[in-house]
Amino acid sequence: MNFIIELIKVVVLGIVEGITEWLPISSTGHMILVEEFIQLNASKEFKDMFFVVIQLGAILAVVLLYFHKLNPFSPKKSKEEKKDTMEIWFKVIVGVIPAGVLGVLFDDWLNEKFYNYQTVAITLILYGILFIIVENHNKGKEPHINSFKDLSYSTAFFIGVFQVLALIPGTSRSGATILGAILLGSSRYIAAEYSFFLSIPVMFGASALKLLKFPGFTGSEFVILLVGMAVAFFVSILAIRFLIGYIKKNDFKAFGWYRILLGAIVIIYFLLAK
Repeated sequence: MNFIIELIKVVVLGIVEGITEWLPISSTGHMILVEEFIQLNASKEFKDMFFVVIQLGAILAVVLLYFHKLNPFSPKKSKEEKKDTMEIWFKVIVGVIPAGVLGVLFDDWLNEKFYNYQTVAITLILYGILFIIVENHNKGKEPHINSFKDLSYSTAFFIGVFQVLALIPGTSRSGATILGAILLGSSRYIAAEYSFFLSIPVMFGASALKLLKFPGFTGSEFVILLVGMAVAFFVSILAIRFLIGYIKKNDFKAFGWYRILLGAIVIIYFLLAK
């Protein structure tokens, strides 16, 4: 019975991860809040690893949905299309460098210093305000980056610099990269897709680091991790499709207001809980 309860908890956590990983609303912020009510009966070491590696399921959803677009060896592509696909990957690699280097060097330190509700609440509110300001500032302006061919390597790198901000919990990896891309002249559609593609090497790398540091699984821990990843995978497919459909007709201000509201709820909840 206890194991069934743990599986139910993991299903809920997988749903939260699958939704919040792709929407610019901070998966970490939601996980911290949800974990207050749904605590896994597991060691701290396992939970630290679980909340990172569960994201692998979400990343696999991107791989599935964009497999053809990201596959440079597809026999259905012309030579020119294969070249364009390789360029997308080169631009992803350039964009990954800043967060990849700093993430490896400071991962443990950042978690120790900033993984708390105060930081998460502040970053939720701060970037929520920024989303509203940026969208208001860009209203009526035409983006000059409307395809990956328009995305230069220097711009890809600077979007990657914005992704570094996501090393602070509560920022939202997708939120930081989308915000940065829009500020640098990208359309919302390309900003979202580039954010998705950047997540592939970043999250595979982060998951590999956590798995290497983890001492070893019990059988039940392994099942719990697989279930969490599977749920995150299926929910992510729906979340990604929703976001792409949403931004074709809407801006990101609604997510900004949501972040501000959630940040306020986090502050109020933890102050009352003390």
